[in-house]
Amino acid sequence: MSKFADLKGFVDGLEDDFSKFYEKGNKAAGTRVRKAMQDLKTMSQNIRVEVQNKKND
Repeated sequence: MSKFADLKGFVDGLEDDFSKFYEKGNKAAGTRVRKAMQDLKTMSQNIRVEVQNKKND
């Protein structure tokens, strides 16, 4: 379950940058959001691979 906690903490940490970008129009925050979403994609893929491997054991 630590993977879930890590994932949840990561997403919760993005709230400030999302707010800055969508509510205040801060373009630098938008860049950080885009990078974070790419990192989230990578984290998600790693979890998918781990789940698939455990399922197939």
